[in-house]
Parts: sequence; C-alpha cells; structure tokens
Amino acid sequence: MKKLRNSLLLQYLLIILLATTIIPITIPVLSIIFYNSIHQEESSNRYYNGTDLENMWHNTAKELANASEEQMYNKLQELKAIYQEADMYWVDPSGKTRDTFPESLSVPDTWSAAFAMDFIKRNRGYTIDPFTTVAFIGDNPDNGFMVLQLPRSAMVDPNDSFTKSFDYIFPVALLMILVLFIVISMLFFYRIRKRLLQLQKAMAVPEASGIPSTIEVTKEDEIGRLGQSFNRMIHELEASRMREQEEEKLRKELIANLSHDLRTPLTTIRGHAYRLKKEPLSISGQESLDFIDEKVSYMGELIENLLSYTLLSTGKYPFYPEEVDINRLIRTSFAAWYPVFENLHFDIQLDIPEKQLLWEIDPQMFHRVLDNFFQNIYRHAKSGQFIAIRIDNETIMIEDHGPGMKAKSNEQGIGIGLSVVSLMLKEMQLDWTIETSERGTRMIIRSMQSAH
Repeated sequence: MKKLRNSLLLQYLLIILLATTIIPITIPVLSIIFYNSIHQEESSNRYYNGTDLENMWHNTAKELANASEEQMYNKLQELKAIYQEADMYWVDPSGKTRDTFPESLSVPDTWSAAFAMDFIKRNRGYTIDPFTTVAFIGDNPDNGFMVLQLPRSAMVDPNDSFTKSFDYIFPVALLMILVLFIVISMLFFYRIRKRLLQLQKAMAVPEASGIPSTIEVTKEDEIGRLGQSFNRMIHELEASRMREQEEEKLRKELIANLSHDLRTPLTTIRGHAYRLKKEPLSISGQESLDFIDEKVSYMGELIENLLSYTLLSTGKYPFYPEEVDINRLIRTSFAAWYPVFENLHFDIQLDIPEKQLLWEIDPQMFHRVLDNFFQNIYRHAKSGQFIAIRIDNETIMIEDHGPGMKAKSNEQGIGIGLSVVSLMLKEMQLDWTIETSERGTRMIIRSMQSAH
C-alpha cells in the first residue's frame, strides 16, 4: 500500500483526475460570477432594461398629476442627470412643448391631437429606434403628456448579455484548465527529469576507483527504488572489487613465492645433471640426461616468466630506459642464436640496415623480448626451418614458416611468455602485432610514434 501511495503513476493519474473534475466545478462558479456582475451592471445602468424603463416613466408621470411647471422642470432635470443619454420633454394640456432636455432638442413647438396620436402610433413597438415611451401626466390625457427617447444602442438585454458572456465562459474555463494542466505536468516531469539526470550523472562520472559513488535517496517512488537498487549495486561492486584485489594480491604473492621456492630445487637438479654428464653413461642414459637438462632449463624459463609477469603486472619490474641503436641491439641479440638456427639448417634471412635507428627503450628488457621470440621459433617452428628479421621504416618484423600458433605443439606454456612480452613492450611504449597462419607467423614491433 505504501508503494502504491508513493507511485509516480498514481500521482500523475491524480493530476489528470483533478484536471477532469475541475471542469464541472469551474463552469457553474464562473456562470454565477458573470451573472452577478451583469445584474450589478444592470442596477447601476437602469435604462438597460426597456420594460423597467417604461414602468419608471409611467410611474413618474403618475406622481406628477398636480405638479407645477417648476416641479415638472426639476423632476425631468433630475431624471436627465440619471439617464444622460436620453431625450426628455413634456407637452402641456394646450399642446405646447415645454422643458426640453437637452434644450437644443428639435421637437415641434405645438402639438395637435392628430399629430400626437400619429407620433405615439409611429413610436410604439420594441424595434423602433430610438426607444420611445409616452406617458400621460397623472394618467389623464387632459393634463398633457411626457416623452422619453433613448437610443437602442445604449440599451442591452441582460439575458442577451448573459448569453453572450456564457458563450465564452466554457472555452475560457477550458483554456485555463488546459494551461494549468500543462504547467502542473511540466513541473511534474521536470522534477522527474531532474532526478533521472542526477542518477545519470552519478553513473557517468565514476570516481578514481572506476566505481560510481552512491546517491542520496529521498523518496520511495519508482525512481527512489531505482536509486536504492543502484546503491546496492555500487556496494556489491565495491565488495567484489575488494575481494578481487585481495585475491589478486594473494595470487601474485603465491606466484612470486612459488617462483622463488622452485628456483632452489631446479638449481640443485641442474647441478647434479651437470655432474652426471662427467660420469661415463650409456647412450640411452646420456639421452635421458640431455632430456632432463633441457626440461630443467625450460622449467627455469617458465619460472622466470612467472616471476617477471608478477613484477610487471604490479609495476615492480626494474625499468631503465635509454637511447639505444635498435639495429645494433638486434644484431647482437641474434648473434647468440645464430649457431642454434644454423645447426638446425634454418634458412636465415637478415635485412638489418647499417645506419642507426635510435629508440628510447630498456636494452635488457628488449633483449628479453627478442630471446622470447627466438625461443618460440626454436621450440615451435623447427619444421619450417626458416627465420627472417627485417627492419624497415622503424618497423621490426620477425618471421618464421612454422605451423602457426594455433597448431598443436609438443612444447606448452608459451602463453605466459607472450604475456610477459606484451607487458614489456607496453612498458617501453612499443606497439606489436602477431600475424599467424598454418604457413607461418610474423611478429611486428613498432614504436608508438611511428605507429601513429
């Protein structure tokens, strides 16, 4: 129930419900307001209603039954002050026009009975303009009569006024409700968008550890529950990262300790194998001893690679860069391997320029990389009996015609060696690629600057 109460969907449905239910409330309220305002206007402008105006004029004429000329003048002057747009005058029993308001009003000076009857006949009806009402003074034709004329443009039927007003009450109210709904909806979605952008910002800007920081959750709606799930994920990632770091630390310590512990027995075995070589042995015994010596050397290389990989991955491997003539370094390094490949009847092709090619590298580390390449060719590409070293345009290429790295080999464990090579070349800011197939393997080394 609490989740439903805090639901964003429920909140927006309430906004829509409020917008739809406010219409039947707003229309009657506005109608009452308009109706009251029209009737207040009617009361302040008495001559807006023709019927009331006619009744007022007849009642006034009845009250003036025995009035003197001065009283007649004063009464009409008083009414003129109220009905300023109206024309007023009265005619005495002799048919003479008296007291016109305004004084410049153009009316006959003398009225005959026939003319008066014709005037009354011509000005009767609700469509005649101006609106004219004639009343006998004291309700007696012998006392004369009084006339009031008012332009119909100054008269408004309150019912028509209310009808016309009501014609735009509904669209105005509907427009107001629509604007209010749009404003409230914009505010509603603006707050949602603001919270989502905060969550996106927390996801997109991780800390130095690479894991985003947690966010503050203030509401328990859908976005709030998403934020809580995000925070739980962050805590799980942090715990997983800590476990991973601890396991990595233990693994590296184990490899380093294992490499160190294995060196001592291997050195002892190698020493005893060297002593046995001086003893008289049969041919098969000598072959077995050579095999043991070869495997001990191979295990020593594996242990050395394991130790180097651990030191490189932790940034503890000694690194001393200097400006080195790479052409000379490669010739020197391959010179130690030349007899080995020559004894195996390899086709050796060297294309190393005489001019200097200076790279900023660690010479001992680069020697280790080359020895690893030559060692792999010696162990895994003997069948191809081919090795080529070419240096062109600051690019070093070492090629063989072996079965390729995807082929099965009697020797195993070259993966750690290539991992060590990759870390060493990266440390020296050198780029390298391997192209391998069943027709052979190419290892290409470039400096980062030349690669770009």
